[in-house]
Amino acid sequence: MRSILVIVAHPDDETMLSGGTIALLSEQGIPVHLLTATRGEGGEVGAPPLCSRESLGEVREHELRCAAEHLGVATLNFMGYQDPVVGPDDTLFPFEADYSTLVNQIRDALRETDAEAVITHGTDGEYGHPAHQLLHCAVADAVQRSSSQPLFYTFAAHIATIEDRLWNVSDPAHLILDVRPWLDAKEAAAMCHETQHVLFKRRLQAETVREILRTTESFHRHVPLVDNGTPTDAFADLLRAAGAWSPQT
Repeated sequence: MRSILVIVAHPDDETMLSGGTIALLSEQGIPVHLLTATRGEGGEVGAPPLCSRESLGEVREHELRCAAEHLGVATLNFMGYQDPVVGPDDTLFPFEADYSTLVNQIRDALRETDAEAVITHGTDGEYGHPAHQLLHCAVADAVQRSSSQPLFYTFAAHIATIEDRLWNVSDPAHLILDVRPWLDAKEAAAMCHETQHVLFKRRLQAETVREILRTTESFHRHVPLVDNGTPTDAFADLLRAAGAWSPQT
C-alpha cells in the first residue's frame, strides 16, 4: 500500500483503539500518517496532577509525539481544534469547528499523504463521544468528496463474541486482528500518555497499563460497502499476510 491515514480526535485514541495495527503496518514498511483534531486540552491532568490545566495541551502533544515514535508513525499533524473541558458528571462535548472547513482539511490531508486507506472513529463514537462522532461524519464526507476514493475503515468495530464498552454497535467487524505480537509497541506507546493513566485504570478497574490494552483490534469497512463476508482489498490482504488475522473471522 502507498500509505494509510489515521485520523483521531484526541491524543491516546490512536494507541488505545488501533495501536497494535499501526505498529504492525509500520513494521511492514507502510507509511502511517497520523492526524489529530485536538491536543486533548480538556482531558484529565493525572492524579496527583502532572501538569496544570493551562499546560495540558502542550504536555499531551509531547505524549502523543512519544507514542507516535514507538508505533512507527511516519508523520504526525494537528488540526488545531480546542478540546472542551469535560463537564459535570463526565459530560463530553465535541470540539467547535466549521464543518465545511473540517471536511476540507481532511480532504487536503488525504491528498497530501496520498493515502490508499483512511481509518478513524466509528459511527457511534465508541462510547458515544460527540467529538469522535463529529470526526467520523467529517471523514465520511471527505472521503465521498475525494477524487482518489480511498478505502474508508473505522476502528473498534463490534465483535459479538467479545464484550467491550468501546465497540461501535452500529459497525459490525469485518476485520478482527490478534495484535499480541505488537503488544510491546502498543504498551510503550500507552506508557507515553502518562496524564491519562489514572483515567485508563479507573475505567477498566486495572492495576497496570498493560492490563487495559486490548489484544484484539477490529475494523469495519464503510467504503466501498461490504455486501457480505470478509472484504478483499489491499489493506485486508496486507493484514492477512502479516499473520494478524484472528480465527474469529
